[in-house]
Amino acid sequence: MNISFEEKILTALFLCSDKPNEILRALKPEWNESVSLPVSEKCSMLDAPFSIFKVFPWKDELSDGIDHEEFCKSFFVQPDLFLRLRPGKEKPVIHTLQDAKIDFKLISENCVALPNTSRIDEMIELDKEAVVQDQNSQRTGEFIKSEILNRIPIAIGTKISIWDCCAGSGGKSVMVYDINPNIALIVSDVRESILRNLKKRFEKAGIKKYRSFIIDLTSKRSESIDLNPQIILADVPCSGSGTWSRTPEQLYFFDEKKIDKYSGLQKKIVSNIIPQLQEGSSLIYITCSVFRKENEEVVEYIKENFDLSLKQMEVLQGYDKKADSMFVAVFTKDL
Repeated sequence: MNISFEEKILTALFLCSDKPNEILRALKPEWNESVSLPVSEKCSMLDAPFSIFKVFPWKDELSDGIDHEEFCKSFFVQPDLFLRLRPGKEKPVIHTLQDAKIDFKLISENCVALPNTSRIDEMIELDKEAVVQDQNSQRTGEFIKSEILNRIPIAIGTKISIWDCCAGSGGKSVMVYDINPNIALIVSDVRESILRNLKKRFEKAGIKKYRSFIIDLTSKRSESIDLNPQIILADVPCSGSGTWSRTPEQLYFFDEKKIDKYSGLQKKIVSNIIPQLQEGSSLIYITCSVFRKENEEVVEYIKENFDLSLKQMEVLQGYDKKADSMFVAVFTKDL
């Protein structure tokens, strides 16, 4: 837009606000009166032409199921802060929020949405009572739970083994534990510092029995490990493009060449973890990306190169929920 810096700031404030404010009231009163209109209508009111479609310029790279226009609009809306309430802590946490007069919305029995600016760390014991976890990240638990339940009848007397191979800070591992605390949990990551943080988080969450180790899953040497898990949870490194409404500066700094880089990295990782699967075991592949090359293209790579059957895959749209967008695919190793 060929306008002054000050005008750009006012335009951004107008497009990103849903309530009147003092700055617009003083400098752009006509905008202030229309601040609650949909983004597309506000764009038509601007002094200089502005296309909503230019916000996210990589339309041709999007996964199937992502609405480009709605995705672009989501960058003008502040995402919510989501809490996953841990088993047995649902009522105490809800009562705490109510007593503190925190504005919240109960999405499900154990998922709460709050304004992003909510200060909850001073009133809720995070990781012990509740976990900060995006709504769609929580939804991946539905796929994990389904695979666990499928194995319970054939795992009588033994524990179901789950390997969270790119565990990061352990958010999904804590969710796995909450789904079934009797699993045999294995966690790994390439970064020692991250696993140290994971250990502290597990202590808060009450998770005591698990195996952890450092490994570079892009290296062929990773084939030497012998785990034979019944479920591999691969929440792989990715562009994070499904979360960029939380970090919109990525729209400016992101280099499109990185899409191929991440896709190649993901293919290396799945190539080195799939040999660990037993017959009848499952691979749950997850990204927080909206790019096809990180999602459907990796799925096709797995189907073409390994003896796995695609059970289901889904794009979890978050742009209509003030949440992140994610991708999940579930494979099973043929008997």
